[in-house]
Amino acid sequence: MIHQLRIYEIFERNKAAFHARFRDHAARIMDRHGFRIVALWETASAGRTEFAYILAWPDLETKTGAWASFMADPEWSEIKRVTRIEHGDMVGAIEDRILTPTDYSPKLD
Repeated sequence: MIHQLRIYEIFERNKAAFHARFRDHAARIMDRHGFRIVALWETASAGRTEFAYILAWPDLETKTGAWASFMADPEWSEIKRVTRIEHGDMVGAIEDRILTPTDYSPKLD
């Protein structure tokens, strides 16, 4: 089991629209492609608002394949196109990290 940390810079001007898009569309489509969302947060860092979430994967190969299929999903592409027209860019910088547990880390499910 590996965990992936994703951190998106989001914008105050369309933050509600971003959360609605993720909640109502992205999470549902991710589930269809085998994503397992562990938890989601909103945070602030270095004067910017961020959306952070953790995904659980059985291995890197599964993660890579699921992300490729999600990004190629026609429904997701259309949702992004429509929301960009309606609300502008909803995500700035994206950070993507694989979290490797230490040998003394508690075991996660």
